[in-house]
Amino acid sequence: MADGRFFNNAGPFSLAELVAISGASRVDTAAQSKLYADVQPLDSATPSDVSFLDNKKYKQSFLETAAGLCIVRPDMADSAPPGTQVLVTADPYAAYARVAGAFYPVPVPKGAISEFAHIDSDAQIGENCLIAPGVHIAAGVTIGTNCVIGAHTSIAAGCQIGNDARIGASVSLQYCLVGHSVIIHPGVCIGQDGFGFAPGAQGHLKVPQLGRVIIGDDVEIGANTTIDRGTGPDTVIGTGTKIDNLVQIGHNAEIGRHCFIVAHVGISGSTKIGDFTMIGGQVGIAGHLKIGAGVKIAAQSGVMRDVADGETIGGSPAQPMKTWFREIAMVQKLAKTKVGKHGQ
Repeated sequence: MADGRFFNNAGPFSLAELVAISGASRVDTAAQSKLYADVQPLDSATPSDVSFLDNKKYKQSFLETAAGLCIVRPDMADSAPPGTQVLVTADPYAAYARVAGAFYPVPVPKGAISEFAHIDSDAQIGENCLIAPGVHIAAGVTIGTNCVIGAHTSIAAGCQIGNDARIGASVSLQYCLVGHSVIIHPGVCIGQDGFGFAPGAQGHLKVPQLGRVIIGDDVEIGANTTIDRGTGPDTVIGTGTKIDNLVQIGHNAEIGRHCFIVAHVGISGSTKIGDFTMIGGQVGIAGHLKIGAGVKIAAQSGVMRDVADGETIGGSPAQPMKTWFREIAMVQKLAKTKVGKHGQ
């Protein structure tokens, strides 16, 4: 069970309720009123818990689980151990996410503004916002309803934040417009100067950064990520995009809708990334590139060219996955080849 000091369990839920919540179908039509108290991993679940199997690497744990209810794909429905009922769906992970979200819903903020927050008289704060101590909100800021602003966060003049935002502690926001239902984790910096200089023999002349950062609805930004404002064009993060911790997004970059960007990625300025693209950890992307929609980039790749829609690439420099794998296989083969007079 999740630690009650940090998480509040809204259960129990009946089998019938979990069927409706998960969107899955039920194999055994009996016991609609049976109650389940919590969600747990396969190997620690009890008969009162709900678990799931999405990755076949954990098939053995599923075969040995004591979970009372398990969410599985159709091909595993007949393999459940005795005493474990199943909910069947083509996407167990998504169904589990809905069930876990029902057991542990995001707390609804109870509007309260700390007396130790500094809020300019010209700022507009929506109803039912929770604003922690040490927050600084400057003139001209607009914040929607039901927002949470964590301790020691700074929101600079003119910024706009939509409804239902969750902003963590020690966040810095400037020159940005943030949509509805956005989650920003602690330590994020948004809207600072982009890295723009005109190099010269006498030194490097700073180029004014006159754009903004525009963040769509339902975006999530991981801890200590940084997003620079544009030089003139805006930096844009599309609706539904999820960004992990410690990501750097340069000025004028445009990230499409519903992208995944994993930790330690660096995206250089003026690069455009299409919708539903997935970028693995520690990827570096050069500037002024066009990355198409639905692209998949393997971890630790270095992207130095435009990428067409739907490509899967890897390596440094990044190339089509099959080509990369062939090169790796060839290098490994060469490494095993004996060379020289003494086989060294």
